[in-house]
Amino acid sequence: MDVLTGNEMIAVPPGQVTLSDRRTQRSWSVELAPYELAAGPVTQALYAQITGRRPSTAHGDRLPVECVSWWDAARFCNSLSRRDGCTPAYRFRADGEGIEWDAAADGYRLPTEAEWEHACRAGTAGPRYGELDEIAWYRGNSHERMHAVGGKHPNPWGFHDMLGNVWDWCWDVYDAEVYGTYRVLRGGGWFDEHWSCRASARRRSHPTFQVDDVGFRIARSLA
Repeated sequence: MDVLTGNEMIAVPPGQVTLSDRRTQRSWSVELAPYELAAGPVTQALYAQITGRRPSTAHGDRLPVECVSWWDAARFCNSLSRRDGCTPAYRFRADGEGIEWDAAADGYRLPTEAEWEHACRAGTAGPRYGELDEIAWYRGNSHERMHAVGGKHPNPWGFHDMLGNVWDWCWDVYDAEVYGTYRVLRGGGWFDEHWSCRASARRRSHPTFQVDDVGFRIARSLA
């Protein structure tokens, strides 16, 4: 694709992925049903089209949107679902603090971290799906700035920018016992060293934080 906007969806086959956490030395396996995931991160152009807002610190229609909180990303998913005539995946509590995921809805949502890693690996077994400089913008080649979505080689299933450029918000809580409501980030960003740009690397952030190297990509459940 010459231009990615952030809502071109790719069907992902079912499979199993083993997740791991370096801090706790824990690993666990997740079985996945088929789903769809966006070929690239949501761009600033698409985010502005749906929300009327341009929150990013860097500006450019084809750049990934960043400085969006986890809550911003979840609300965007519902707004895009309504525009496209789909059932929104999320129900927000009246107090603004709670959220429920309707697993039967056909609307857009954030991927689980297992879905994210399964799509990132795309059948490969190593820490990355290719040579880092060919697939990712990171501190070693980004000139300390973001780049347009889709500028590096995709992985074998056609996903761009799974590693580098901006971190992706995922649905999951990182570790409720230790970090409360903090949510999972995946993928590494333009300012990260090479060791953060790995398929298994996990980071966390508070769902209200808006950070200049954190964006998101959208997923959809399949019937």
